[in-house]
Amino acid sequence: MQVLNSDDHFIASACDGFVEVLYRDDAILLINKPSGLLSLSGKNPLNLDSVHYRLVNGQPGISPAFSAAKLPHRLDFGTSGVMVVGLNQQATQHLNQQFQSGGVQKRYIAMLEGWVSDNEGVISAPIAKDKNQFPRVKICSQTGKAATSHFRVLKRLEQPQRTLVEFTPITGRTHQLRIHSLYFGHPILGCDLYHSASSQQLADRLLLHASELQVQHPFSGEPVHWCCDSPF
Repeated sequence: MQVLNSDDHFIASACDGFVEVLYRDDAILLINKPSGLLSLSGKNPLNLDSVHYRLVNGQPGISPAFSAAKLPHRLDFGTSGVMVVGLNQQATQHLNQQFQSGGVQKRYIAMLEGWVSDNEGVISAPIAKDKNQFPRVKICSQTGKAATSHFRVLKRLEQPQRTLVEFTPITGRTHQLRIHSLYFGHPILGCDLYHSASSQQLADRLLLHASELQVQHPFSGEPVHWCCDSPF
């Protein structure tokens, strides 16, 4: 779980999880990020450990180190799952363009509080920065940018009641799935920023996992699709 120091600077707990390489060629890596690891190192020297730091400097099981690795794609600290990494400038630029244009297909698995009544549906609610509660965002029809998330129920569980869903984000706003889940009354379990009175205590990590990713290969132009099983 995240801890804030007296200056309200985020300090990440040590992460024992492993950055797993799923696919590798001369242009890209696909990796499985563990929950509880930053994508990029923070400004605070206590937040040096990150996906990028481990790739550039090496990690047991990753050999050699990828000194030119760049992250056109990032996942939140608590989110686990598949990420794409560029291994040279040309590949990274191409991937950046794909993310900016909305050409990347992504799916996530999440465990939500309570039973979601509909088997599938769409959540549409505009998202804006919350200047008073950084790094939170907020739902705001006046200043928010359009945001749409599709969900599909995979399983409903009891004791306590919770729902396993597959999310397909149509847009890619900051914290989109986390705040959309809270907005429609079923916050993601373990979420520290967007939660009910009980949902944060029902899991010891954010139960959000990037399960699928499809990009266009920067050099060949062929689709690269990867699935990464959820740990929950």
